[in-house]
Amino acid sequence: MSLLSVFLIYMVLGAFAGTLAGLFGIGGGLIIVPVLIFSFGTQGFSPEIAAHMAVGTSLATIVFTSLSSIRSHQKHGAIRWDIFRPMVFGIVAGALIGAWTAALLSGAALELIIGVFVILVGVKMLFDVNPSPGRNVPGGQSLGVAGSGIGWASAIFGIGGGTLTVPYLSWCNVRMQQAVGTSAACGLPIAIAGALGNVWTGWYEPALPEYSLGFIYLPALIGIILTSVLFARVGANLAHRLNAKVLKRVFAILLLLVGLRFLLS
Repeated sequence: MSLLSVFLIYMVLGAFAGTLAGLFGIGGGLIIVPVLIFSFGTQGFSPEIAAHMAVGTSLATIVFTSLSSIRSHQKHGAIRWDIFRPMVFGIVAGALIGAWTAALLSGAALELIIGVFVILVGVKMLFDVNPSPGRNVPGGQSLGVAGSGIGWASAIFGIGGGTLTVPYLSWCNVRMQQAVGTSAACGLPIAIAGALGNVWTGWYEPALPEYSLGFIYLPALIGIILTSVLFARVGANLAHRLNAKVLKRVFAILLLLVGLRFLLS
């Protein structure tokens, strides 16, 4: 397969991921990581690094897509910078450690963990499980600890952290619009630290394919970012025209099927 063909495939993936992200209001990483794992397998990447490269490449794409999201939420005054600032140091440390943790796992173990996580998110969406507000926003030290946990897990799963940050902030009595906006802001340091961590941990990996920067596959990165942001807007527009509950259930079932595919492979 030529480099141009590979690049075009990832532009299509970016369009698909962006549309779904806009439709369902979730970060693209939850979609991009499983699809990249399958795609890298068809390209003949070593099974020992396919999942690692999917996670690293997904985090690198989020660096670019999160900037657009932050600008949008900032215009609406939906980012709680007073929460973001104490969380960011923990987020960066946690994401770096998360990238290192993922590098210690075998390809099969990382795929299994991702599969379990995707199933849990699918169950949450299918049954609309959300934490009830149970406490006030904690102090800076506690926010830093929470940020480190979110950053660590997000770097392992290759996501921007919204799946974890929004429920946590909602539990802390932060209004949903502000929880989503603040989560978008947290996604940027997660993505930067996680991507850099994957460059570092994968730098000397002997099985890397051409055009790789550590565990980041550059043709996939470029192709996805060229189309994902544009099609996220398309998905957001479609979301206002279609039945939100039906869409959410359909996507939840899709996640369950994807997760089961990981567990049974």
